[in-house]
Amino acid sequence: MASFHGGLLCLLVLGICMVQPNLATVYNVGDTAGWSLGVDYGTWASGKTFSVGDKLAFNYAGGHTVDEVSANDYKACAAGNSITSDSSGSTTITLKTPGTHYFICSSMGHCDGGMKLSVTVAAGGSSTTPSPGGGSSTTPTSPATDTPSATGTTPSTTTPTTKLPSGSSNSGSSSPFANFYMAVLAILVGSSALAVGYY
Repeated sequence: MASFHGGLLCLLVLGICMVQPNLATVYNVGDTAGWSLGVDYGTWASGKTFSVGDKLAFNYAGGHTVDEVSANDYKACAAGNSITSDSSGSTTITLKTPGTHYFICSSMGHCDGGMKLSVTVAAGGSSTTPSPGGGSSTTPTSPATDTPSATGTTPSTTTPTTKLPSGSSNSGSSSPFANFYMAVLAILVGSSALAVGYY
């Protein structure tokens, strides 16, 4: 009976070792300012790395949207052919594919006023920085009640990002040696359980 339980324990530990959640980063777009006019999103994104499985959390007041658009629509600030669009006030986008992703606010004048973000996503755990100039640093041209400053400066505080399981099998890189050592550990634990059952 003890050998049965030891073998079962060994299989359980081995199974747990094989199921490893990959960690994804959740980026709060605009940090404490959120998704609003008056923030230079090119500067915000410039020091960050984005990988498949990471998430962009857009938090914003009414009157704004988050639209994922093509490169041409990003340059033209056009949302007529949006890939996705949301205006709920809290939008989380999972970066599922490598390449450059483009986001704008489709409210009149907001994209031209700087509410645009481009991020370059690296494949499978390798990291890259977004292309420079992803946003605009011009002062908003239309009046808005949520503009943090008239100069269009980026806030000086930074909100830390959070690590969460992404549920995506290719969102991070893990060392093959780590998997090997975890399997060896599982076998040793199972063997120890078997040995204890015999004494």
